[in-house]
Amino acid sequence: MLSRFGKYILLMIQVIRKPEKGSVYRKQLIMEIQSLGIESLGIVAIISLFMGAVVAIQTSYNIDNPLIPVSTIGFTVRQSVILEFAPTIISLILAGKVGSRIASEIGTMRVTEQIDALEIMGVNPANYLIFPKVTAAMIINPVLIILSMYFGMIGGWLVAVFTDLYTVNDYVYGIRAWFDGYIIFYALIKTVIFAYLITSISGFEGFIVKGGAVEVGAASTRAVVWSSIMIILFNLILTQLLLS
Repeated sequence: MLSRFGKYILLMIQVIRKPEKGSVYRKQLIMEIQSLGIESLGIVAIISLFMGAVVAIQTSYNIDNPLIPVSTIGFTVRQSVILEFAPTIISLILAGKVGSRIASEIGTMRVTEQIDALEIMGVNPANYLIFPKVTAAMIINPVLIILSMYFGMIGGWLVAVFTDLYTVNDYVYGIRAWFDGYIIFYALIKTVIFAYLITSISGFEGFIVKGGAVEVGAASTRAVVWSSIMIILFNLILTQLLLS
């Protein structure tokens, strides 16, 4: 474990160096924003929509005290989606979708000796391959999470429209009541750190692959597992630091 952590730190030192050619870096950055972020929008929207709807239905089911206002449903959906579901659950899903893609892509380049060819050409392969992915994820993931928050609340609103569990007015009132803008800041801070963890860990696992196709598959699995573990761990740490 200590050896792998040391290799990770040494690789990250290579990754964060200034790109040798700014024009090439900007081109790679735009491509990574497209592949890592824009292409994930569909799954983020669908999961968030149903996630918000489920939270609303479960909250409505558990409110059996007439003294508790119905607007509590909207308030609960907003707090749950913004504080935890959007930044953490969506990041875990992106760890599976994006992390495995990064690890398999870089791992395949390693076993087919494309990375060795870059080194022979005098290119810093860690910076060229991993840095644009890290930067792109840290830029686009907060956008995805904000959209996830929106779709999550829309999911709760659709429950109000198509069922008689609660009214739209009560739900919207709960969404708007007792709002503290700091929770958005908290969620986005977590998102940026989670984006870094996903891309850096996945890039590391792919970069150190040795062997063939089987090892690339194993690296993809490790990338998802370790990214998920680190997201859960840092979720606890950041919640303690930012909300306590």
